[in-house]
Amino acid sequence: MSELRFRVFGTLIAIVGTNSGWTPYFLGPDGKRRRADFVIPSFIQERDLGQYLGDLFHESATPSNNKVVRIR
Repeated sequence: MSELRFRVFGTLIAIVGTNSGWTPYFLGPDGKRRRADFVIPSFIQERDLGQYLGDLFHESATPSNNKVVRIR
């Protein structure tokens, strides 16, 4: 099981890879996580996760938070 982390237009998201696909979590400032209410299809490759998250949440972009960055 691997975990990747992204800052998606200011929101921290962890993506856990399993044998059956991807499980996304929202990360809180206190270190807690909660299961995210969106799905990442299993056919999305690891290298494409940032692009997928950007496409999914593009309406959340602001002038000061306008990037999807992999942080781990």
